[in-house]
Amino acid sequence: MEYRQLGRSGLRVPALSFGAGTFAGKGPLFSNWGNTDSDGAKRIVDICIDAGVTLFDTADVYSDGASEEVLGAAIRGRRNEVLLSTKAGLPMGDGPQDWGTSRSRLMASVDGALQRLGTDRIDIFQLHAHDAFTPVEEVLHTLDILVRDGKIRYAGVSNFPGWQVMKSLAVSDRHGWPRYVVQQVYYSLIGRDFEWDLMPLGLDQGLGAMVWSPLGWGRLTGKIRRGQPLPKESRLHETAAFGPPVDDAYLFDVVDALDAVAGETGRTVAQVALNWLLRRPTVSSVIIGARTEEQLKQNLGAVGWSLTPEQVAFLDRASQRDAAYPAFPYRRQEGFARLSPPAV
Repeated sequence: MEYRQLGRSGLRVPALSFGAGTFAGKGPLFSNWGNTDSDGAKRIVDICIDAGVTLFDTADVYSDGASEEVLGAAIRGRRNEVLLSTKAGLPMGDGPQDWGTSRSRLMASVDGALQRLGTDRIDIFQLHAHDAFTPVEEVLHTLDILVRDGKIRYAGVSNFPGWQVMKSLAVSDRHGWPRYVVQQVYYSLIGRDFEWDLMPLGLDQGLGAMVWSPLGWGRLTGKIRRGQPLPKESRLHETAAFGPPVDDAYLFDVVDALDAVAGETGRTVAQVALNWLLRRPTVSSVIIGARTEEQLKQNLGAVGWSLTPEQVAFLDRASQRDAAYPAFPYRRQEGFARLSPPAV
């Protein structure tokens, strides 16, 4: 397994990490992702660690905390062999203190996650969404306290707009508080919006990317083909509305390109899609998920080899879409390559 620096920090993380959203699935979304129990989770953790996948990502909102509980049980006795990443900030109930990133909410969320995970520290703690009602100084001062108390080691964000990330980094610098070192983002061959704003921000400010849903919300697994109905077992029947939308014509153009490259490489469509992401700027770790051990082993086949520059360029062309304003005018100016990071 290849290990990479997490942004501009000293923490080294595996190129592939495991997303524990499939653990203990409850509710309309997570029950369709998977419902791996404690015994199944332990086997998956063992396979991951043996393959060098030592970073496990979860969140309090995943199955109302049950994912953290199952993950904590699965790593018991192996805590020093793994890195734990979790998130907080999304609603966990209907009460006034059940959502957001206020000081009281963050402190309670971290304590709750530590208890559920059965550990004394969280290696990477990320805010799951931007809370417009809490002053950024309150959030960052609270994270500073949590770092000083040893409860979290590194902090980051997930699904934040670029301007809020930059504002937070400026406030951290002003007060000497820990900077965010990671942003967890949606990024895939059928969802390249990350490249327009957040990737250049990450390059400039030293933020590593942890990529969620790298297979386009299950659309790039190789099971979806042009002219064929959605497979009966696909979770998209129940979960498509929860994830990022995609135009069918665009999707099938990308799938056709993936099929072609998969044929050239002898790899699966999913392995090609994951390998493409591993070549992208700022990507520190790609989060893979799996409902079964076989799915996990297939996804692990995305490392240990590389697409050729020609294959990368072919996939780039097949998946390229016009950038949204304000990024798109600059892409049409002569000399934009001088202003844009390589391969963005």
